[in-house]
Amino acid sequence: MALRVVGAGLGRTGTLSLKIALEKLLGAPCYHMAELFAHPEHIPAWTTAARGGAVDWEQLMSGYAAAVDWPACSYWPELAASFPDSIILLSTRSASSWWQSATATIFPASLGVPRGDPWREMIDAMFASRFTTQLNDEAACIAAFERHNARVRAEAPRARLVEWTASDGWPPLCRALGVPVPNEPFPRVNTREEFLATH
Repeated sequence: MALRVVGAGLGRTGTLSLKIALEKLLGAPCYHMAELFAHPEHIPAWTTAARGGAVDWEQLMSGYAAAVDWPACSYWPELAASFPDSIILLSTRSASSWWQSATATIFPASLGVPRGDPWREMIDAMFASRFTTQLNDEAACIAAFERHNARVRAEAPRARLVEWTASDGWPPLCRALGVPVPNEPFPRVNTREEFLATH
């Protein structure tokens, strides 16, 4: 199985909803940070990527039809090159609302993992090389968010790039994948309130 969707959008841009939606549309698993928690044996590969090493992307993504969220979104160029028939999906939202969500949820959770833990080492290396380590600094994080999105827009082949926001729902995904729109509401999961209630 080859990836059909390479998610380039950062975490807290509707990526868990996308995971569920893409799994329905493609009938196969979608890689997301939640998958990494279930497969800690993948952490060394992502750490290698974060440190600039070579990764066998086809092996790492074996069994998945799509990948969204961190850590995959940080390596969208490598994944897009390894899977040239995939679409590149940039999930976005306003920078200010993204910051408010990330700083209330995933950033504190990440910083709460002890240094020396393999997962924390992977995250720190990834943020240092592909985002920012200043997770408590609003200006630095928003600059990194905007820089990431600008790079995707500048470097992704236009014919492969699909931009999406949570309010768009099914239609842009279904058009890009050539599949019918499901006769059900688009999944809305992992809101800030839901995240805080489960972490």
